[in-house]
Amino acid sequence: MASKPHAPLMKKHSQTDLISRLKSRKILGVGGEDDDGEVHRSKISQMLGNEMKFTVREPIGLRVWILTSAVGFTVMALMALMFPNQLYEVIFEEELSTTSISIRLYGGALLSLALIMWNGLYTAEKIVIQWTLLSEACYFAVQFLVTSVTLMEIGILPNAAILLLLSRVLFLAVTMTYYYHLGRKAKKI
Repeated sequence: MASKPHAPLMKKHSQTDLISRLKSRKILGVGGEDDDGEVHRSKISQMLGNEMKFTVREPIGLRVWILTSAVGFTVMALMALMFPNQLYEVIFEEELSTTSISIRLYGGALLSLALIMWNGLYTAEKIVIQWTLLSEACYFAVQFLVTSVTLMEIGILPNAAILLLLSRVLFLAVTMTYYYHLGRKAKKI
C-alpha cells in the first residue's frame, strides 16, 4: 500500500486576528463586565473570582488603635489581677471594704478581651477586626454604665472616676467610628 502524502497543516492565525479573538472571548463569556462591574481576563478568574474584592481597605490608624487597645487592656488586666485594692482606690478614692475577688475577676475578663485585641491586631480578615471592635465597644459601654451607677449609689464623684467616664465615652466614640468605617462598602473607581 502506498501511503498518500498529506497536505501540510494550515495554521489559523486567530491570535493575530482581532475580530476572531473578540468573537472567541464573547462565546467563552470573558472580557465583558459581570454584575459587579468586574472585567475578567479569563474563565478561571471569572469562576474563582477576583481576590481584590476580599481585601480589607482599613481606615487610617486602625492598627495603631487596636495595638493601643491591646496594650491598655493587658496593662489594666495585669493591674487588676496583681493589685486589685490599689486599682479600686485610685478610681473610687476609698479603700476596698470587701474581698478583692471581684476586681480579680474583672482582671480576668479584661485579659480575655486583651487576647481578642491581640488576635485582631494580627489578622487580615475584615469580620474578625469588626468583631474585635464591637467587643471593645461593648466593653466601654458596659463599663461606662456600671461605673456611673456605682458612683450614683456611693454618692461621691471623685476626679479619677470622672476622668474614667470621659475616657470611656471617648474610647467608645473612636472604636465605633473605626467600626463604622470598616463596615462601609468601598467606592468603585
